[in-house]
Amino acid sequence: MLDFKNKLNTEQYEAMACTNGSILILAGAGSGKTRVIIYRVAHLLQQGVSPFNILAVTFTNKAAGEMKERIYNLAGEAAGNIFVSTFHAMCAQLLRSEAINIGLNSNFSICDFQDQKNIAKQCIEKLGYDDKKFVPQVVSAIISRAKDDMKGVREFREEALAKGLPFFTGVADIYELYQKTLIESQNLDFGDLIFKTVEMFETNKEILDKYQERFQYIMVDEFQDTNESQYRLIKFLSGKYKNICVVGDDDQSIYSWRGANINNILNFEKDYKDTKVVKLEQNYRSTKNILKVADKLVKKNVQRKDKTMWTENEEGEKIKHLQVYNEHEEAERIADEINSLVHQGASLNDFAIFYRTNAQSRVFEEIFRKYGISYILVGSIKFYDRKEIKDILAYLKVLMNPSDTINLKRIINVPTRGIGQTSLDLIESLRHEGDSFFDILTNIAMDAYPPNIVSQRLAKNIKSFHAILIHLIDNMNTYTTKEIIAYVLSESGYMEWLYEDTSIYRDSRIENVKELVSAAGDFEEDFGDVTLEGFLQHTALVSDVDKLDKETPRVTLMTLHLAKGLEFPIVFMTGMEEGLFPSAKVDYDKKELEEERRLCFVGMTRAMEKLYCLSANQRRVYGQTKLYLPSRFLKEAGVLEQEEERDCNPYAKFDDFMNKVETLKPDCSPDMLDSFAKGNRVSHPNFGLGRVINISGSGDRKTVIVRFNSGAEKRLLLKYAKLERV
Repeated sequence: MLDFKNKLNTEQYEAMACTNGSILILAGAGSGKTRVIIYRVAHLLQQGVSPFNILAVTFTNKAAGEMKERIYNLAGEAAGNIFVSTFHAMCAQLLRSEAINIGLNSNFSICDFQDQKNIAKQCIEKLGYDDKKFVPQVVSAIISRAKDDMKGVREFREEALAKGLPFFTGVADIYELYQKTLIESQNLDFGDLIFKTVEMFETNKEILDKYQERFQYIMVDEFQDTNESQYRLIKFLSGKYKNICVVGDDDQSIYSWRGANINNILNFEKDYKDTKVVKLEQNYRSTKNILKVADKLVKKNVQRKDKTMWTENEEGEKIKHLQVYNEHEEAERIADEINSLVHQGASLNDFAIFYRTNAQSRVFEEIFRKYGISYILVGSIKFYDRKEIKDILAYLKVLMNPSDTINLKRIINVPTRGIGQTSLDLIESLRHEGDSFFDILTNIAMDAYPPNIVSQRLAKNIKSFHAILIHLIDNMNTYTTKEIIAYVLSESGYMEWLYEDTSIYRDSRIENVKELVSAAGDFEEDFGDVTLEGFLQHTALVSDVDKLDKETPRVTLMTLHLAKGLEFPIVFMTGMEEGLFPSAKVDYDKKELEEERRLCFVGMTRAMEKLYCLSANQRRVYGQTKLYLPSRFLKEAGVLEQEEERDCNPYAKFDDFMNKVETLKPDCSPDMLDSFAKGNRVSHPNFGLGRVINISGSGDRKTVIVRFNSGAEKRLLLKYAKLERV
């Protein structure tokens, strides 16, 4: 019997002990919410609830894995049958289990975001639409958002027509073909996993009853991040027993851009009557000073539930605001500070650098390489998005699901087999209603078409490829996933093809495919699952943060959005300037401003011991240097007010910054700007002599294009160009 009272504070114990009915746990940053969920599960088991009847859902594989491990360590073998999962993994499992009842193939493939973009691109091309207007990445995101909002093709089209939006009517056409492509290839994308599960519950009462009866006690972590489809899913599952516990923090709702609806947590008590609300306000992560500025900042928001974070931790250092000249000095100052603290005993793993946009990482990478500081860039090209890895995964998906035309077309000529685009078009033309791409390959391999339709050379190439696939399919059930991958690399000729590669990427690609074999081995050890289906599902749903490795000492570089759920002893929040963070559009959208403020709160509350906030006087953005004021968030949090004399940076003080802005203003008079004309000979301090070949714009926005004697052409904003007539 576990002693819960001595392991939890008063509010945590209250939340843990409430097992029946609906409960909303408002868990502030660092308040031990996962601990409450773990003990709540143990308490349910101790009360005699079957582990088979408990469901715990969260958002990342990393969080789900940690939850499973902690439940097992606390409750032992009894926890074995508890369903702990992410939303997407849970729905994938339910859909595979019920596939025969809802017209799905249980071996369906799962498209990742890159696949979704590629399919959207193919659909845009097939429909003859302009890909500059209908950008594949944008269209793919719109379709994903529609599914998150539970809008199928029909609903999406009707809304576009009702609002008279031609662009979205065009997207509806693409959406329709996109779905048809997925269905024909027996593929589901991420949005489909939840959309189709909700649809299954809406249309099949017998299946709904089955899972309502199974999941009698439901817990949802990070509830503030749920979208419409996830909200409906949970509402369906909890509909019978209504024992629903949601844990979240409205102050950390930062994903509206991908469909998260803060109203799900703000209005939970309206949707679930007689809800018990428990606030977890004691923070165990950060120092008093860090918590004080974060709490002061977030209380500027109106759309939030009232709570005040507090801690028994030490006072800690005051938050340091470093005012720097530009982004290069920003990176240099951070590098100096890291080296200094490492010499004092800190580990590189202690440091995290947060930024608002991915583009800001470039300068840090350059400076860190210069300083010899090891780092990991979270959110760069994912391992599973690399070409060679996607190629091998495509082979595996086809072995599981030969009807997967999307991945079959990817590998049919990889390695090169003489089956190019013209051949693919011919094969496609031979398809009839109900035929899969693989069916046609099989027909060709069986000489079903005369030479005047399918040439002997093409037939020979396809027979060779088809034989490889059949051989792999026939043998895959006798091997573990790790062995299957090695077998595919050998039998397909892919590994030999890589070794013959003469590009500079050869060695890294070889290492990557070897690492894929290792990843399969790790998956088998970690999850005890040797099935190809399990591994493919795992790779499709893995996220950037899931792979964050703390074994090797490295500074972590990541966007603020990726930082949620993590903690670091020392945090640098960079680019804290008006127009960058918060972005300029907040002046027109107060909801946007509140979300940006929550994002800043999230960043601050990742810090355990030290927090640095950096803002630059000027920053180069999209090729143009712009002047910036420090972010309003620094004033709202009281960071600027508490700055100390210890900062030796010449631009540290706000007054000094304003003076510096004055010195940066150009001394070009309007007459001087108007004195330049096409054909003028000019001199530039860096580029030398040249001639003006074009002029556009007027006033402060007047630009010139200069062809310099070196042959280079430069487009310059005349106001700042430092050009002289010669």
